[in-house]
Amino acid sequence: MILAALHDTVLAEVGNPAPEAPPMADKLLQIGRYFTWLVQLSGITAITYGGGRFAWEKWNGGGLESPKMIASAMAGGAVATSAGTIMNSVIG
Repeated sequence: MILAALHDTVLAEVGNPAPEAPPMADKLLQIGRYFTWLVQLSGITAITYGGGRFAWEKWNGGGLESPKMIASAMAGGAVATSAGTIMNSVIG
């Protein structure tokens, strides 16, 4: 009986805390958004550069190294996109 009364009293004193954002959370989210934008822009730039170089190599008859560049840029974009999705599911 004493344990039951103590248990009820302790539970009655502990409230349900409201969620609160940590300090500097808005700045960290803004930096994350800038980083996401930069990764997307660099991926688009890499694919565009690889496509232009592919056309240049085809036109001049040189060795074809640009398909590797395009494939690696696409793989890097897939990794970056997956990382963003995983982090959003973990955080949110």
